[in-house]
Amino acid sequence: MDFELFIGNKNYSSWSFRPWIALRQKNIPFREKLVPFDFENGNPDFAAFSPSMKVPVLKDGDLTVWDSLAILEYAAECYPEKGLLPEDSAARALARSVSAEMHSGFGALRDACPMNMRRPVETLGVSDAVKADVGRVLSIWSECLEKSGGPFLFGDFTIADAMYAPVVSRIATYTLTDDPVFARYHASMTGTEAWLAWEAEALKETWTVAVDEI
Repeated sequence: MDFELFIGNKNYSSWSFRPWIALRQKNIPFREKLVPFDFENGNPDFAAFSPSMKVPVLKDGDLTVWDSLAILEYAAECYPEKGLLPEDSAARALARSVSAEMHSGFGALRDACPMNMRRPVETLGVSDAVKADVGRVLSIWSECLEKSGGPFLFGDFTIADAMYAPVVSRIATYTLTDDPVFARYHASMTGTEAWLAWEAEALKETWTVAVDEI
């Protein structure tokens, strides 16, 4: 395998964060290529590597894989010994289910509370739809942590943790809950070397994306 991962700005790109933190956390070798967002011009530089004109994109030799969840699944297939998916078939099915739910849902939360690691922590008033999304996320985390015993959703770090990593950041930034389940999971996620490495680079960035500076 010869992984090259194309990502957007670390401060804002929640979808890029997902495969990046998984590869880093699992010590899967890859080369990083950061291409900043350029909304004014429609991100023309993305055309050179992304069929969808979005990030992230994984290149493995002649193969191109795009979309965060597809990249995570591909990495799990290429490196089965790394445990990106649980060994138990029932747990594996649940991990895929909660990952797919994150991928396709929680639009109110994502729209109202963009990932922005540089933003000072401050409580944000949110709609009932956002509160419902947060409630559902907490329910998923509670169920998974109770079954697995933690520290991650399925014991060890899996694609499910990668998919929910940006939500951990969002909930903390906008102080959307004081639930102890969040405090427990937040501590586990933000204490990883992979999270700390991404966050350190995000805080150094000087680019500003106006639509994410709510």
